[in-house]
Amino acid sequence: MVFNVVVCYGTYTFHGFHSSSCPSVCPVEGQNLGTDNVSVIEGEMATISCRVKNNDDSVIQLLNPNRQTIYFRDVRPLKDSRFQLVNFSDNELRVSLSNVSLSDEGRYVCQLYTDPPQEAYADITVLVPPGSPIMDSQEDVVSEGNETELTCTAMGSKPAASIRWMKGEQELTGKMTVDETYDGMFTVTSRLRLTVSKEDDGAPVSCIIDHPAVKDLQAQRYLEVLYQPEVKIVQAFPEGLTREGENLELTCIVNGKPQPNQISWLRVDDDVPSHTVITGSDLFIENLNKSYNGTYRCVASNAVGEAYDDYILFVYDSRAGEGAPQKIDHAVIGGVVAVVMFAILCALIVLGRYFARHKGTYFTHEAKGADDAADADTAIINAEGGHNNTEEKKEYYI
Repeated sequence: MVFNVVVCYGTYTFHGFHSSSCPSVCPVEGQNLGTDNVSVIEGEMATISCRVKNNDDSVIQLLNPNRQTIYFRDVRPLKDSRFQLVNFSDNELRVSLSNVSLSDEGRYVCQLYTDPPQEAYADITVLVPPGSPIMDSQEDVVSEGNETELTCTAMGSKPAASIRWMKGEQELTGKMTVDETYDGMFTVTSRLRLTVSKEDDGAPVSCIIDHPAVKDLQAQRYLEVLYQPEVKIVQAFPEGLTREGENLELTCIVNGKPQPNQISWLRVDDDVPSHTVITGSDLFIENLNKSYNGTYRCVASNAVGEAYDDYILFVYDSRAGEGAPQKIDHAVIGGVVAVVMFAILCALIVLGRYFARHKGTYFTHEAKGADDAADADTAIINAEGGHNNTEEKKEYYI
């Protein structure tokens, strides 16, 4: 049996049974009542706390949005076992509500029986997370340069969710619409339009759902972009100049989506030499001569478009490039210079030592005859005889 209870300082009025009016009693100075609003996810637990400051033993009770008494002090008149007493004291009445549903949403009332009675209100807001987002595209495959549209829908949420878009690490902006259903739930749809390029092929696009009841909720898909071929001609042989009498091999490197299904070679403004061998993306010409000069073109096509690359052939004389200066090995030159300098240094040392040993050595006519004398006197006589010679004295140096 559910009944309302109103308490006023010990005199009770039950629904259907009325007693005398309450006496007039002034509240204790500074006494006040407080509570907090509560947000709770559907299916989880909410806690309501009625707090009293400077209580003078006044009665505390908690009422539901229909003004039915949930707890009167520590007694639960309401026969709903989801409500449980968490704490009761002179300063607090705390009650939990498990398995919260949308029907539990509303304003709950904390009452303190003073004169006049005090009330504080706790609003319970029930949050309903959206379901998994649904992501669709206008087309599964799009050609480069064209525009495509992506949509992302988050259904059945409360409050309404918001949707963000990301392409790789780049945030994009979509156009969002919100629809409220008959049961107070919300469906949100966001539309993203973007023009794609070949660089977008394989790029991840995500729609991210922001909602207070859920985290990390998103959907993702990868862009598939078709683009026309990219063509590049590579000279496989020879590595250097193309000379008369040599062979020429060209390779056409092609990329595109879808992969090009047709590759062809032609010579601009003339015919390809008669003995040219073309095998798919390869072109081979043997025994080059100057009549083959010209522009050779590789053309590739797929479902998106056509592209080409040109190679200009110029045939040089057979001996062209042979007189080109060879690459200088500076290490070898440095070694030779070092050896020469070392040899010169050694020669200078030897000559220096030689002249040092023979410094001041010379012969004169004054000593002439001394080598042939038998004794010293004879040598003197021979030397003196030399002074009588009318010839001018000469000295010889070595």
